[in-house]
Amino acid sequence: MKDYLVRGMSMDGFVKAVGIRSTELVKRGAQIQKTTPNATAAFGRALTAASMMGNMQKVDNGSLTLQVRGGGPIGTITVVSDAAGNVRGCVTEPKVPLVEKYPGKLDVGATVGTDGTLTVIRDLQMKEPYIGSTELVSGEIGDDVTAYFVQSEQTPTACALGVLVDRDLSVKVAGGYLLQLLPNAPEEVVDKLEKGIQRSGAVTPMLDAGMTPEEILGQVMGDLGVVFLETTEVSYKCYCSRHRVESALISLGRKELEEIAGEGEAFPVECQFCDQIYRFTPEDIRLLLKKI
Repeated sequence: MKDYLVRGMSMDGFVKAVGIRSTELVKRGAQIQKTTPNATAAFGRALTAASMMGNMQKVDNGSLTLQVRGGGPIGTITVVSDAAGNVRGCVTEPKVPLVEKYPGKLDVGATVGTDGTLTVIRDLQMKEPYIGSTELVSGEIGDDVTAYFVQSEQTPTACALGVLVDRDLSVKVAGGYLLQLLPNAPEEVVDKLEKGIQRSGAVTPMLDAGMTPEEILGQVMGDLGVVFLETTEVSYKCYCSRHRVESALISLGRKELEEIAGEGEAFPVECQFCDQIYRFTPEDIRLLLKKI
């Protein structure tokens, strides 16, 4: 089954809603980064959140970068989403030790840490990108995204993310939802939404039970109801190319390129976001030197 996200609105028009199934893209990201279970859960949640946040921007050719740096063993998580919600990303340390809150429940907060920040960089195709940063609340990613929207963008938000790692260490299910209150939402709407979130509980059991993003949003929104407006397929998608790698090599400068060419061996460059390797012969490097 392909991954997709769905955008909707409460029947009264006061709540924006996004739900996502991200199982395959999280699988792909974990495969590329070769993550252990705790890192898979943390990285997968970040990929899922960034996909929804990137799609919400709705700016042609825009992008969103989500960076989580909490001082935990995983180091820094960096995820980039395009305007549709396709994502790519990397982690500093994919081989983190197994830490559980209790048997069967991975401790993502301990893996990420709480001594740091969540930073969002929005490239809206303007002169300068918008950069917002808030201190981490729990390292669980969902709570931290919620806090980011409230503190940095003054938007009351609820974000729930789930990644279930199976016994064979593969990703069984992944997904989540993101709800935002629009200005002037009455207290009655807030109360109904809070009760719906509490009644529904954690998102992972709902995903594991086979519920679709539409069903999850319907459950959480409860009496508020939900009208679905748009469905978009999303995937793990890297935009690297040989041309971009050539530009990066040229930026190293003449001296370093001359040293690489002088070694007389093929020079491999691996994309940090995917498993693509670009190989440059000494002659390839000399051709780049001519472009400087």
